[in-house]
Amino acid sequence: MNQQPHILVVDDDPEIRQLLHEYLERNGFRATAVADGRGLWRTLESTMVDLIVLDLMLPGEDGLLLCRNLRARKEGPVDHSRTPVIMLTARGDETDRIVGLEMGADDYLAKPFNPRELLARIKAVLRRVHELPPTEETNEIRLLKFAGWTLDLIARHLLSPAGVIVSLSGSEFCLLRILLSRPNRIFSRDQLLELCQRREAGPFDRSIDVQISRLRRHLGDDARDPAIIKTIRGEGYVLSAEVSECR
Repeated sequence: MNQQPHILVVDDDPEIRQLLHEYLERNGFRATAVADGRGLWRTLESTMVDLIVLDLMLPGEDGLLLCRNLRARKEGPVDHSRTPVIMLTARGDETDRIVGLEMGADDYLAKPFNPRELLARIKAVLRRVHELPPTEETNEIRLLKFAGWTLDLIARHLLSPAGVIVSLSGSEFCLLRILLSRPNRIFSRDQLLELCQRREAGPFDRSIDVQISRLRRHLGDDARDPAIIKTIRGEGYVLSAEVSECR
């Protein structure tokens, strides 16, 4: 069995596809490179993929639409809705980055980029997917219950008070897991970004704010007056609920 993580690159630029395909395979990954959404869906129907590098500007379905559809896609033998996505944007436009995160991307990188930085982002996202934030008893705890909700650490999804399963992206799961690990403790944006994405925040980095906004929507938490994930002005975010652990 091939144990190399399988990376799917979706980009309509043949030079970028070839560059990333060769670079990833030289660095210990198995890589597939396709030009558009049709190639993405064909690949997902025929093989397992560990992470998708997805260009924003694509012919036909663009990267934003593909990411949104991927997050909603649960049919078939494999649930691809939680496959991590790193979005490539043609420019460092903050709006592009925010919309990409809103659609469910786990991270983003602006073109032109250094392949070494993309490689570092890929490794960080894969670590986040396969590793839970450290606690003394992580291996024994399966469920975290809070405010009527349940986070399943094995299935990596939320269960609503009504018993409805809510899928989470890798970034959303990681962020919520960290907040639940220390209820009533304030985490700064920089701390959350470092813990979730293993990188420092840029001066205009709003990725954590966008992920918090998505989590609040999942939880039905009023953004104007949140009861579960509260904003502490000038400091960061805090999980304001009692948390119980189940094994």
